[in-house]
Amino acid sequence: MAKGIFSVSAFAKYSRTTKDTLLHYDRIGLLSPALRGANGYRYYSPSQLALVNVIRTLQQLGLTLCEIKELIDIRNPENFDITFEQQMKKIDDKIRELLDTKHLLGTLHNNIQTGLKVDEDSLSFEYLEEEAIIMGDLNDYSDGKNDYDALNIFYENIHEKYPDLNLNYPVWGAFAKERIRKRDWKYPDRFYFYHPMGDEVRPASLYAIGYTRGGYGNCGDLYERLLDFIDINEYEISGYSYEEYILNEISIINDKNYLIRVMVAVKER
Repeated sequence: MAKGIFSVSAFAKYSRTTKDTLLHYDRIGLLSPALRGANGYRYYSPSQLALVNVIRTLQQLGLTLCEIKELIDIRNPENFDITFEQQMKKIDDKIRELLDTKHLLGTLHNNIQTGLKVDEDSLSFEYLEEEAIIMGDLNDYSDGKNDYDALNIFYENIHEKYPDLNLNYPVWGAFAKERIRKRDWKYPDRFYFYHPMGDEVRPASLYAIGYTRGGYGNCGDLYERLLDFIDINEYEISGYSYEEYILNEISIINDKNYLIRVMVAVKER
């Protein structure tokens, strides 16, 4: 037997495939052995390793064996170059999709971790670094519109601006300082969610932070406690208040028992 020739078992091992797969490739004329012994055994050459790896890679990317066979039967540098370029673009798109999914799961995971660890009765001042967010325009509540109407418009606008963006991120509400000072926190001024693609930020600032349990829009008592806490400690509201439901329908069955976090930007008087 010639040197550098592999038996079907050895070739299957080195190409990380199986004997049955190689026999199937042979039957359909996709990849035939380099030679056959007098005993009928199949033998493959080292150069076929590169080809079988390309076949398996294209299979994993979704091409059918018929499509791969057609490509190989008329193969030339130009055709393969076009194919590889197309597949690399698909891979890049998939990587972006997976990274976005990972960020979404990381956001949900961090929310739950925070919710499990916090002292729900505590009020505190904490300096937070800025964090990228995607924030909508000012909500329109004219002509009887409510927060659900505003949320629908928010999603429409974000989808138009970021057509490929995963919109499954939890969306929160931001209230302007004038609204909080007037004790008007029925509907948020703007909606937002955390995302590295965001062109706005939740500013780096000192925040008065508190927690409460309740359903969506039912945290007025917490705002009252925070305002008293801010006043007693001789601070004043300096920016937006951010209302977030860190344990919500994702992890809580009872929609009246969500864990709500409110963060009010403050500064010394």
